Amino acid sequence: MRFQLPIALLEETFEHLRSCGAGRRECQALWVSPWADPERLSAVVHPRHVASAVGFQVDDAWLNAFWGRLADEGLGVRVQVHTHPGAAFHSATDDAFPLIHTPGFLSLVIPRFAQGPVGFDQAFLAEIQPGGGWRARLIQDALELV
Repeated sequence: MRFQLPIALLEETFEHLRSCGAGRRECQALWVSPWADPERLSAVVHPRHVASAVGFQVDDAWLNAFWGRLADEGLGVRVQVHTHPGAAFHSATDDAFPLIHTPGFLSLVIPRFAQGPVGFDQAFLAEIQPGGGWRARLIQDALELV
């Protein structure tokens, strides 16, 4: 599947990652779309979480409420986006703790706490496979800026 990502949504994502992480902490954002039109990413969600320079943890109560909100609004999470302090790669922690465990789910890692230019320069994209493992995916094959 190739998702359509509005440029404004990418810019909003970087705003969240930068303001939350302040260039010192990892941060996460989620891209969602309606079940009726799953390829068209429609919103960025900034989960409540605690973070450090080397990781983050989403608040359990927030996450439980979020699942209900998604069901009520007919939305699904398509891509998790998060930052790393240095180079972008999918770490063992990233592999072990995705938000969604469904094959095809995407995880986008933005380097340097998202302090660089808005875009995918030096970013890394991984996709969960049917056996639960991850494989690298070319960003331009999975995300189309619109």
